[in-house]
Amino acid sequence: MNPDTRTQLDHLLTRRILVLDGAMGTMIQRHKLTEADFRGARFAGHGHDLRGDNDLLVLTRPDVIAAIHREYLEAGSDIIETNSFNSNAIAQADYGLESVVYELNLEAARLARAAADEFTAQAPDRPRFVAGSIGPTNRILSISPDVNNPALRNMTFDQLRDAFKEQVRALIEGGCDLLLLETIVDTLNAKAGLVAIEEVFEERGVRLPIMISVTVTDRSGRTLSGQTIDAFWVSVAHARPFTVGLNCALGARDMRPYVEELARLAGCYIHCYPNAGLPNAFGEYDELPADTAAALREFASGGLVNIVGGCCGTTPDHVRQIAAAVTALPPRRIGDPASGARAPYTQFAGLETLTIRPESTFQMIGERTNVTGSARFARLVRAADYAEAANVALEQVRNGANLIDVNMDEGMLDSERAMTDFLNFIATEPEIARVPFMIDSSKWSVLLAGLKCVQGKPVVNSISMKEGEDDFLQKARTIQRYGAGVVVMAFDELGQADTIERKVSICQRAYTLLTGQAGFQPTDIIFDPNILAIATGLEEHNEYAINFIEATRIIKATCPGVKISGGVSNLSFAFRGNDMVREAIHSAFLYHAIRAGMDMGIVNAGQLAVYEDIPKDLLELVEDIIFNRRPDATERLVEFAARVNGAGRKQEHDLSWRASTVEARLSHALVHGVVDFIEADVEEARQQYPRPLDIIEGPLMDGMKVVGDLFGSGKMFLPQVVKSARAMKKAVAYLEPFMEQERLAAGGAVGAGKSSKGTIVLATVKGDVHDIGKNIVGVVLGCNSYDVIDLGVMVSSDRILQAAVERSADLIGLSGLITPSLDEMVFVAREMERRNIRVPLLIGGATTSKQHTAVKVAPEYSQTTVHVLDASR
Repeated sequence: MNPDTRTQLDHLLTRRILVLDGAMGTMIQRHKLTEADFRGARFAGHGHDLRGDNDLLVLTRPDVIAAIHREYLEAGSDIIETNSFNSNAIAQADYGLESVVYELNLEAARLARAAADEFTAQAPDRPRFVAGSIGPTNRILSISPDVNNPALRNMTFDQLRDAFKEQVRALIEGGCDLLLLETIVDTLNAKAGLVAIEEVFEERGVRLPIMISVTVTDRSGRTLSGQTIDAFWVSVAHARPFTVGLNCALGARDMRPYVEELARLAGCYIHCYPNAGLPNAFGEYDELPADTAAALREFASGGLVNIVGGCCGTTPDHVRQIAAAVTALPPRRIGDPASGARAPYTQFAGLETLTIRPESTFQMIGERTNVTGSARFARLVRAADYAEAANVALEQVRNGANLIDVNMDEGMLDSERAMTDFLNFIATEPEIARVPFMIDSSKWSVLLAGLKCVQGKPVVNSISMKEGEDDFLQKARTIQRYGAGVVVMAFDELGQADTIERKVSICQRAYTLLTGQAGFQPTDIIFDPNILAIATGLEEHNEYAINFIEATRIIKATCPGVKISGGVSNLSFAFRGNDMVREAIHSAFLYHAIRAGMDMGIVNAGQLAVYEDIPKDLLELVEDIIFNRRPDATERLVEFAARVNGAGRKQEHDLSWRASTVEARLSHALVHGVVDFIEADVEEARQQYPRPLDIIEGPLMDGMKVVGDLFGSGKMFLPQVVKSARAMKKAVAYLEPFMEQERLAAGGAVGAGKSSKGTIVLATVKGDVHDIGKNIVGVVLGCNSYDVIDLGVMVSSDRILQAAVERSADLIGLSGLITPSLDEMVFVAREMERRNIRVPLLIGGATTSKQHTAVKVAPEYSQTTVHVLDASR
């Protein structure tokens, strides 16, 4: 490759939109080649049928492939792809041609190179380029081929990586200018390709621009392996691609929402090469060149793309009209294209993205999928009962865990095998796999095995400088190459840090190494300054909690961008067996550590006390040991623990609150997530209130106000809010039949003569799974004669607006709890304007405000935009 190729491409892309070629397979079909053409003289006696192995034609009919390249170059292509989509050992095994894979790629690259050079020589002011096509293979790493064995895979990560390495070496030797990983249906396959590319770059001492092209398989907006577009981007952004974009499966018009999303997220160039519409009943493509060109012109006019072309069904005629359609339009503007996009926030991904912003609440890392910390989980793993073991992970997610920590370090286990099998199993469980995984082990081989199973962006827990800087950097570079975040323990050659000074100095040293030599972004680094056991009876342990808290303050101030985590249960190890005391210690410690800058922690997401609920006498004793406020702090807490030992969480069994008014009981039940009495209390309230709706708008809303206030002040955590939401949902569900009876009695039945006040489409926007406020609003509106179309959570802009049009909605209501939802609401408003939708837009949710709605949302939409209050207000 000419070393100036990247510079040339960057220069061209500042001036105009570049054009890719179109479909190779479509053009080959036009030649109506026979089995003899595919075999040629060389493979005349080969033992497999070869017709359909289009890649083989670079050896047996190179004239056909070269002619197709020239047709696309004549039509206006700036970049042509090599005919090597399936030129890897895994795909070619179907034809028994693994032995010629290197030659296939080498000749494919040489043919394309010769054609491109020919046209560059004719017009030196318009250079042409060659992209080495690397397809996904005919197998995928994230899905089992056997529905009865979810942990099974029909190839390994290493096999796929090695197959890609062979292909990449030949494409580089053949003269490619770029490498194109395309038609990605499984991000783990793509990550194997990216690892392979980086390893070949390192061994050859060269570096080519990388193009990464994902395929959204249908209008769900997800890949075949289940990832959203934003999660896909988070999972591959570490590779700092030259371009990212979409191809195949859909026509241009159906691709638009996903191209728009990538254009918003990525700081690199954006490409798009769609199919010629959707195939007809005979598998053929009917979309005319003018139609494809018109759709891509709209993309260009909207500032969405830098490179366009065609995939299945497109021809030189399509490319010719595409080139003409975009020739006068400016390319999408980006910042520094060489750096790739880096979000200013910490982001990890499972099937969906987890973004940790400065205003984000504390992130819970579920701890129960750990064979050393959960006897139940260990028993299930030893029995290879992964279905039941997966339920342990599911419980953590449902209880509010933002990430799932998986640890298989147990002496009698094959830890590498157990980690691989369990991660493969839960990868097929969407409710679990939607959150990022934390791969936890003290053994490097187990961490590496885990990295080879995860398609998203996981976190490795952990590495340290225990074995010195060289070992630390080698492992860190590997983790970065696999696209993961990293937990770094405050541990060096001298041992584990226990003082403030040692914790801070080790983390600062690691920060310099990771950002300066290992290629890490600060936002991908999580420091664990060691939460160590306190109140053990040893005086030297008494400062451990306060040392962690104070070290956290300094690390966050001196290592900008990093996150702080820790294993919270370590703190109370001296009180194991006494859940009441342990949970009080954890809750009080977190209350103070979070204020010092702790961002996340490994906890049992289902067992955290509400800080406000800790009995005052116990809270004083607990905070005495946390802050080492008095010399007899340990003895005093031990005495207290002895009095309640075996009693468990006595506040759960304290039913004195049942003597209060029904309003106070409902509020208590919501704040504490107690569902045992909720239906009886709601029924009692129903006997006292004129209408069921009055109960929702009165005592139930009052209870949710308390929940919101406690959550906002850091005295409740998300798992506790989840429990509150469940209690609220159960209360509302009990009332719904009575509200329906009331509506029918008032003439609300279909055809009964009472007209609807209008139809409203409600949705929690894409990227957000919170819905309690939206659900309450829906109930209230339904009771007031509105037809409510509730689309649920994680709803894309396209689906919201499509539903609004199909149902002739009079209003659209958008809800969201997390800050990223604000950006999505702005995008929905912009899309409403572009699609000429003319109905009022309602904006609501905990993070929304009148100011944001007025300044950010309303200017994007020329019709009425209204901010509505929190449902509990």
